Amino acid sequence: MLLGITIFALGYFVYSRYLAKRVYQLDGGFQTPAHELEDGVDYVPTNKFILWGHHFTSVAGAAPIVGPAIAVIWGWLPAFLWVTIGTVFFAGMHDLGALWASNRNKGRSIGALSSRYIGGRGASLFLVVIFLVLLMVITAFAVVIKNLLISTPSAVIPTWGAILVALLVGFAVYRLKWPLIPVTIVAVVILYSLIVVGDSYPVVLPESFLGMSPSTVWILALFIYGGIASLLPVWVLLQPRDYINGVQLFVGLALLYSAVLIGAIFSSTPHNIVAPMFNEATPPGTPNLVPLLFVTIACGAISGFHGLVSSGTSSKQLDKEPDARFVGYFGAVGEGLLSLGTILAVVAGYRTVTDWDAVYSSFGGGGVNAFVEGGGLLMQDGIGLPASLSATVLATMAVLFAATTMDTGMRLLRFVVQEIGEAVKVKVAKFPATLIVVLVGLGLTFSQGLGGDGGLRIWPLFGTTNQLLASLTLSIIAVILIRKRRNPWPALIPLTIVFVMAFWAAIEQVSGFADPANPDWLLFALDIIIIIASVWVAVEVLLAMRKAAKDPPEPAGADEHQAAVREEV
Repeated sequence: MLLGITIFALGYFVYSRYLAKRVYQLDGGFQTPAHELEDGVDYVPTNKFILWGHHFTSVAGAAPIVGPAIAVIWGWLPAFLWVTIGTVFFAGMHDLGALWASNRNKGRSIGALSSRYIGGRGASLFLVVIFLVLLMVITAFAVVIKNLLISTPSAVIPTWGAILVALLVGFAVYRLKWPLIPVTIVAVVILYSLIVVGDSYPVVLPESFLGMSPSTVWILALFIYGGIASLLPVWVLLQPRDYINGVQLFVGLALLYSAVLIGAIFSSTPHNIVAPMFNEATPPGTPNLVPLLFVTIACGAISGFHGLVSSGTSSKQLDKEPDARFVGYFGAVGEGLLSLGTILAVVAGYRTVTDWDAVYSSFGGGGVNAFVEGGGLLMQDGIGLPASLSATVLATMAVLFAATTMDTGMRLLRFVVQEIGEAVKVKVAKFPATLIVVLVGLGLTFSQGLGGDGGLRIWPLFGTTNQLLASLTLSIIAVILIRKRRNPWPALIPLTIVFVMAFWAAIEQVSGFADPANPDWLLFALDIIIIIASVWVAVEVLLAMRKAAKDPPEPAGADEHQAAVREEV
């Protein structure tokens, strides 16, 4: 724990400073899109702490919990190394770079940037990959949230109560102009009070509610909420909700880390790591460590979804360009801390090796429930928090982050639908675009029954698709740096590693989906499409890099902005 925190601190205070000053050259005098295009809905200049909360909780979701909780089946050391090194040298520079690149291009998304820096052919295929990633996120996270609300009914009241708290925070900060710190303190106290109330009064839906099962009710409620949230101005719900969730996550992580430290020093029966450092006796059916580790842990090391958030919503709210370092890089560090906390919970939360083996008897056996259970035991034994309340705190944390990622994903998918419409010369307004997103998401989620199992139908492709998207985002950053004659290696090295591992994993998955004993032709077809699109875009990227190296250097600062406008015209 201490080693991981030290690595993250060095990454933020040393490496991110180098990136900000030498590579991205953040300029406090640059007029951000939030000011230039301010509309009070999507483009809103925002306090960097509130924006950090939105960015961090949007990118966090359930993935930095699920990925590490599954990946420790190979042993805790590979997961620890990928989370810490990946956060510092991969995720931080990727998230900061995507935020910076979008900020320098009027807040455009990575998909739109690909058209300018890679070319029209690559951009069209890029949109296909982005659409699939976002569709996987909103449908799978709806199922994750639904399962947690059913398995941990004590999380229902704080989950939905947090929406009201966020609305009040947004009104207090933006309309009443109250100071942020006292509003934050009051909001966090209310949120944790709701957790205590929820623990005392769990909400269990009846087996049949209006003729629907609890699974159907929760999924419909989540999609309706997500659709409404994606249409509201960001200051009304999205910003304050994500900010308060970010603060409560750090409170929750502080409790978890304190439990580890206090338990190690003062407890008569301290928790030890019961999982193996390297697991040489993995259960049958467990895939190889390489390359699957690098796609199993995506969020928490590097994730293409982060680039979509950085360029899709966060860049439109950046008040000053130097704020990008705190919002983008430190947002990645926050997610790394969540992944590290997950590793601690699932490898040291269980008291015996037998208990751990029972959970990790098959690949995928660990997950959110393992984090809630193991972390709850750590907090119970370390700081004396009752087991039920500990589980409620962690389950609420997981639900709230999954929900913030889901509603941000729906807003981003609405942008993608509108961009696809522009590509085919059809203007799609916000409401119809949102309706398309909701209907497609619900269609996939209920495609295998009203229980929502279809939401996980294409999830096995998320890891590889998400990491391929990360490599494509890094390629855009690299092209921009080459055009500006700046050091591209901080982008090129992670780009190469992530692309090779993700492409390797995609190839391995193809053979599994075509297994004659248990074929899955839908996933096989989608995997083939993703592989072809990735190869095509990779070729376009190499050509773009070669051209960028030969062309005259791109201007900087205000001149760069005017050049972008002239090129667009």
